[in-house]
Amino acid sequence: MAEAKKLFIKTYGCQMNVYDSERMAEALGTSGYVTTERPEEADMILLNTCHIREKAAEKVYSELGRFKPLKAANPDLKIGVAGCVAQAEGEEIMRRQPLVDLVVGPQTYHRLPAMEAAVRAGARAVDTDFPEEDKFDHLPRGPRAARGPTAFLTVQEGCDKFCAFCVVPYTRGAEVSRPVDRIMAEAQNLVARGVREITLLGQNVNAYHGMGEGGAWTLARLIRALARVDGLERIRFTTSHPNDMEDDLIAAHGDEPKLMPYLHLPVQSGSDRILKAMNRKHTAESYLRLIDRLRAARPDLLLSGDFIVGFPGETEADFEDTMALVRAVHYGQAYSFKYSARPGTPAAERATLPDDLASDRLHRLQALLTDQQRATQDSMVGREVSVLFEKPGRQPGQLVGKSEYLHAVHVQAPADQVGRIARVMVTGSATNSLAAVLV
Repeated sequence: MAEAKKLFIKTYGCQMNVYDSERMAEALGTSGYVTTERPEEADMILLNTCHIREKAAEKVYSELGRFKPLKAANPDLKIGVAGCVAQAEGEEIMRRQPLVDLVVGPQTYHRLPAMEAAVRAGARAVDTDFPEEDKFDHLPRGPRAARGPTAFLTVQEGCDKFCAFCVVPYTRGAEVSRPVDRIMAEAQNLVARGVREITLLGQNVNAYHGMGEGGAWTLARLIRALARVDGLERIRFTTSHPNDMEDDLIAAHGDEPKLMPYLHLPVQSGSDRILKAMNRKHTAESYLRLIDRLRAARPDLLLSGDFIVGFPGETEADFEDTMALVRAVHYGQAYSFKYSARPGTPAAERATLPDDLASDRLHRLQALLTDQQRATQDSMVGREVSVLFEKPGRQPGQLVGKSEYLHAVHVQAPADQVGRIARVMVTGSATNSLAAVLV
């Protein structure tokens, strides 16, 4: 039997890239690859890239440069770039970094086995198409190895919103939803392998409209069907757009026990003027009314959000509108960034704010968000929560898991509790986690 080839994948960015990396590893598994955590022993190195953050492409080129000594020591080593930077840059990657053997976009990674065979034969391969065939139909199926208690499951890809700052419609394509039967089969497969919590993924996951019995299903209907899968104990979803938060999904937060009380709902700005410039198609007031409806359905809902400060044209008054919205919502968790232009997006044509001004606003916003996160975590002390134990902690006899509110929780518990849900009493709050004891 031939010795297995080794694959090293480095994943950047969002949860969808984590999911995609797992599928890439499975696809290349049909070509005899097993994964390794050590790039120096790999036969193939694959960077699964993200184009959202500042200077994303330059960071990829810098990372590729670090692999030059490995390529020099092992000329048979193959190096590939996948994901959204691959989609955006295409053949330019090979021109700038000749050590790259293949470039594959996020919609064509099901073709990796054929591309790998081509590069092994001496060719260089680039595939950044938006193919008509569904990549999920061409990925390996059947029993897979046991895995941890949590998993991601992509149900929707692409975006039709065209926010002025965002590259996703150009790198991931138009909104597409997977059929219900494929999602249900994958969920059942995951549960059979030990998964107890599934997070449904999509660029606009609550725009899901996959075909099922009777026609197109909403995300809420899909969640209710998944909740009937025996052995699946928890369901989450991300990332949502405020404009797609329909009545049945709001209701599901109140009446579906397996849907966890945590929602990531990006607003980006609290200024209507800036929201219009961003092409967000909602207002601060409509967002706040939506939050009120969600909290009426599920009063203990923990909210998370995304914010961009320093967007072209943002004034101090616009920024103060954002701060006012944050104070009104009170987020349990949030992500915030300075605006950075993405080539090809409408906002990239606009004049940017001075960096020191944007940095000052970001620091002020992050201080407020940090205070809110700390207050939320501190309020958990003395409460009972449920924890799904995922892995051993750093301390002897310690396990780590997530509460229903997505807080990391450290508990002294027997090792055989991994993969199980237990009630715990929260005893302490640290910077990014909680301490608790078994009840």
